[in-house]
Formats: sequence, structure tokens, C-alpha cells
Amino acid sequence: MRKNLVSQFAAAAVFALACAGAAAQDRTETLFNLVNLSAQAEREVANDTITVVLAADAEGADPAALADGVNRAMRDALKTAESFRNVKARSLNYQTYPIYDKQRITRWRVRQELRIESRDFAQATELVGKLQSATLVVASLSVGLSPEARKQAENTLIVEALAAFHERAAIVRDAQKSKGYRLKDLQISSGGGVQPRMYAAQRGGVASAAVAAPAVEPGASTIQVNISGNVQLQ
Repeated sequence: MRKNLVSQFAAAAVFALACAGAAAQDRTETLFNLVNLSAQAEREVANDTITVVLAADAEGADPAALADGVNRAMRDALKTAESFRNVKARSLNYQTYPIYDKQRITRWRVRQELRIESRDFAQATELVGKLQSATLVVASLSVGLSPEARKQAENTLIVEALAAFHERAAIVRDAQKSKGYRLKDLQISSGGGVQPRMYAAQRGGVASAAVAAPAVEPGASTIQVNISGNVQLQ
């Protein structure tokens, strides 16, 4: 009985070693005649979205009075934004913090931000002008692509980049006088965009005169799709 168990164990061990050898041989064959290739496709896409961050900012000795002023300014700004149907508006960060001089609190600063976003550049810039004419100041302004526009552009570029990848694979196949090639692995990545156009935030009190809407040129973003992978020549 014990001899039979030993024989079975030995047979199993031999079989396992044979399988391991076969797997190693398969891996060696997989790595044979591999060629690493890359290709890319890119295009400029017209920016279709404007994003502006404005701030209600106040500084003084009484934090409660400052907070009341900022709260009123933000409430009025949100009410003004409601009449611009093509603009999305939402409040952002709210901060209250002391300002020191020689380790002593001399005054306080209260600040709250408002973010507006729209594909309607005319409405968005008109709203910005109105808010600047009241009590808000522009903290930043940027233009770019909406998620839908970026996705559509990337989907088109994936097809173009894949075509370029297979064109290069065919060139290598012909140059090496191979019968064909087989795709072993493939990686796809995308990127591109524009840097936000920044406007310095102003500090101070209530504006006393109407402010013209900011002039914005939407421009375009460069979207790029990169493809890399390995092909095995046959």
C-alpha cells in the first residue's frame, strides 16, 4: 500500500514538472519575434465650455459684520445667476480667518467663492460683468472642453491611432519578410488640453461703476490619443 502511494506521488511529481516545462516553453515562444510599436493621433477641437470662479471678499475688524456682508453678496449673486438659464452656478469654499501683526490679531478676512460654468459664452461673460459690477471679483477664468466633446474627439482619434498602429505593424512585417503578425497586447491613453487663463483677483469694497463683460476668445484644445503595444511576427 505504501509503495503504491510513493509511486503515485512520484508520477504526479513527474507530471507537474512536465507541465511546468511545457508552460516555460510556451512563454519562450510567446516572447519570440516580438516587436514593440507605438502610434498616435491628435487634432484641435474648439473649446466649448467656460468656467469662472468669482469671490465675495471682505476684510475688517468685525468678523460678524464681514460675514453678514459676504453672505448677502453671495445670496444676491446666486439670485442674479438664476435669470441666466444657460449658466450653471454653485457656491464653493467659505473661509473666515484672522490676519496677524506681531502675533496679534489686527483684523479678519471672510471670503466665499462662486463657480459658474456654461457653454454659452455670451451669457456667461454677461453674468460675470454683472457680478463684478456688484460686489464680486474674478478669481480665475478658464476655457476648455466639455466631457461630451472630449469623449467624442477621443473616440474618433482612437480609430485613427489604431489604423496608424496597424499600418506600422504591416511595414515591419513586410520589411522582415514575415507572413503576418499577431497582436499580443495593446495600451491606449489620451491627453491634451489647455492651461486656464487666469485673472488676478481684486481686493476691496463694493464696485461703484458698471463693469464691462470680460472679452474671451475660446480657442481650441489639442486632444491626443497614444497607442502602444507588441505584435508577434509570424
